[in-house]
Amino acid sequence: MSYSLHKKNSTITIQVMCAIVFWLFSLAWLYWIQADLLTVAQHAFSNGQTHYNRTIGALLLTLVLQLVQQIVARFVKLNKRTHSLTYLPSMLILAWIGDFSVGNGTNYTSGIWPWLAPFILLLWGGVVYIARQALPFDSPKEQTGVFSRRVWINMFTMTCMMLIVALVSNTNAVFHFRSHVEVSILEGDFDEALRTGAKSHETDESLTMLRAYALSKHGLLPDRLFEYPVAGRGDDLLPFFGSKSRTLLIPVDSFYAHLGARPIAIKSMTRYFELLEKDSLAKPSVADYQLCALLIDKKLDAFAHLLPRYYSIEQPLPKHYREAATMYVHLRAHPKFVYHNEVLEEDWRNFQELERGYPDKRERKGKVAEHYSNSYWYYYFYE
Repeated sequence: MSYSLHKKNSTITIQVMCAIVFWLFSLAWLYWIQADLLTVAQHAFSNGQTHYNRTIGALLLTLVLQLVQQIVARFVKLNKRTHSLTYLPSMLILAWIGDFSVGNGTNYTSGIWPWLAPFILLLWGGVVYIARQALPFDSPKEQTGVFSRRVWINMFTMTCMMLIVALVSNTNAVFHFRSHVEVSILEGDFDEALRTGAKSHETDESLTMLRAYALSKHGLLPDRLFEYPVAGRGDDLLPFFGSKSRTLLIPVDSFYAHLGARPIAIKSMTRYFELLEKDSLAKPSVADYQLCALLIDKKLDAFAHLLPRYYSIEQPLPKHYREAATMYVHLRAHPKFVYHNEVLEEDWRNFQELERGYPDKRERKGKVAEHYSNSYWYYYFYE
């Protein structure tokens, strides 16, 4: 009788510890790490008809995965040192749904799991069979309790499975940035959108487009665009068919409503802006989109030609326009306008002196980045 009670207490302790660890990991993983990715996945597979709720989703998915474990445990009947193996199918599902990604355009994929999952389950079945055969040889006198060897063997196995889930799930930083930025924009939290990945050097055309949109909504596009890494061409600031920029969640009409009107059969951003202004549909944001697109393409002369149309050279200019105008008047023998800003003039001299001080190109780029990585000058000469 005492042995039966001892055995039951040991089994319950192991089951409770494994369940607690699984719930903590699954809830944290789904709520904080994978919530934006699952939002994109649900949007894609439901054609935008449903929306993922991170709280309800994390709780519901964790509950379902725990039920899967209970069904598996009932069939394989593993306890003692190997009870944690009953969580592998649930962990496998957690890894699978966390490996959702997007290729070119809207080519969504769930990775290599359709053929990898059956292979893993086959190996797991072999391990379960061996573990079942070894159960009679497990010593009944082994210590029980939270700090027993059996519990910690199970905890080690759970830890290994959690690490594998983290390693095989989609860890593409740019995709996670894009997902979180779009979710933040849809929630109206443009500050959070702009904080996302702000210290990372990784980006792509779509992320640049999203940041430009968030900055423009705040009226900060010409002041902060080049404080982020910029990818692509000026035309990629909008999701035209000819551009490389695409959205995951945000309707493309949001961008065009911000600028004035949706384009019809127009594939060039320049032409689009011309027609907006011709038809008096252009909103104030159009000016900065045009000028920043020219700066991205490093078309300094075209920028200098267009700048006076929207801004008075005598009045204070936004940060990147000041930098571009200062650089323009120094690089051109016959500039179209005269621009002078004492602070920028001193910065320009320091910038040139810093460049002359490092003949090696790689070393020079690193030193310039330390002081000017947030400037248009660094983008123009080094990106």
